[in-house]
Amino acid sequence: MSFSTHVSTHKELFVMVKMEQCHLGVFFLNKPLWIFIYLLLIVTMGACSPAGETDSVRPPTPGVSADSIMLGSSLPLTGHAAYLGTQTLRGAQAYIRKINDDGGVNGRKIIIEAKDDSYDPPRCLSNTQQFIIDNDVLALFCYVGTPTTVKVLPLVEEARIPLIGMFTGANALREPFNRYVVNIRASYYQETEAAVTHLIQDLGIKKIAVFYQYDAYGFDGLIGTELALKKHHLEPVARGSYIRGTLNIKEGLEKIRTSGAKAVVMVGTYGACARFISKAQEHDYTPIFYNVSFVGAEELARRIGNGSPTVLMSQVVPPPGPDGTPHDAAEEYVELLHHYFPGETPSFVGLEGFFNARILVEALKKAGRNLTREGLVNAIESIRNYDLGPGMSITYGPRDRQGLDQVYFTHLDQGSFVPFSDWKDLLPTTETGP
Repeated sequence: MSFSTHVSTHKELFVMVKMEQCHLGVFFLNKPLWIFIYLLLIVTMGACSPAGETDSVRPPTPGVSADSIMLGSSLPLTGHAAYLGTQTLRGAQAYIRKINDDGGVNGRKIIIEAKDDSYDPPRCLSNTQQFIIDNDVLALFCYVGTPTTVKVLPLVEEARIPLIGMFTGANALREPFNRYVVNIRASYYQETEAAVTHLIQDLGIKKIAVFYQYDAYGFDGLIGTELALKKHHLEPVARGSYIRGTLNIKEGLEKIRTSGAKAVVMVGTYGACARFISKAQEHDYTPIFYNVSFVGAEELARRIGNGSPTVLMSQVVPPPGPDGTPHDAAEEYVELLHHYFPGETPSFVGLEGFFNARILVEALKKAGRNLTREGLVNAIESIRNYDLGPGMSITYGPRDRQGLDQVYFTHLDQGSFVPFSDWKDLLPTTETGP
């Protein structure tokens, strides 16, 4: 098959390839193989160019035009995790809109093409395939959820497209190392280890159970808890699970309640975790309920309603709001959110999205006007001591894709999660012991 010089875009070339597949009688190829063929043909176009054409004439960078940069985001905007997706997106948009109003980055405005996946892995995979095959985004940005994001990792590796700032602490995004996967927040392993250590050392609790979502996200939190307990020569006294997208927590609750666990590590979404806590109270079962950050503090607090259970949650960003520090990113987030989304309540989840956008913009500035995917990754690697506020400095490197390592703790107090540092303050209202 020869390539005629009038084929001017990669998209047209891909259509020609699909037509050629039909001519050869190939009825179906799976998506990853399509992507491989597509990328291979892009590389070989240079060899098929007319004589005299030089390397200085190269195809344009995907998603980059003279005045814009397009990013692709697949996240839940509807369904049982919609709050997490909308908050992450709005947090990122608050900063990006400010940057665009100031003229953009190196003369280009940033555009986020957001596609709803309803926290469903196949839909996330389909959205990502469309981003890559259409060849119209520079990078993938602000994905939400472990089962969804982990599903697209083979595509990211195959297409060599940057995936930046995910709302998930999954270990699979950190090990094995992937040059194109850029984490900003701490991992679930770090969250659960810190929580388990405090429960054991500060509160004297050794009977710890795990309630988890039965998928990659829940397994990650379960393994993190098991590894943390193992360091203290312990293991969970019970394990209870539920199916993603449901509120069927009855069996899991019964296993944990009858185990006599004094603390429950919760690795789920806000709906299922809130139901678990409420039903436990109905059975007069009142252990410490510790939740990882993905659960979503504001929505969990709203759903628990009245009552006074001891509910804790780890966070990977500080509380959104001013702390008196000049140029503090948490304070800037609140100001810009109120400016661009009047009436919107600041949230921990939204602040994570805001941090994602801050790192993205810093990398785009460093990459310069001659923007490419590889150049963007190289720019991220060059970030050193980027300040986001007190105790929050981000440095990346050739083999370092972990931005922040801090874990903060909050507890439910009068309908909202507020920070605390001294775990022993929980003792007067908490029945501890082994």
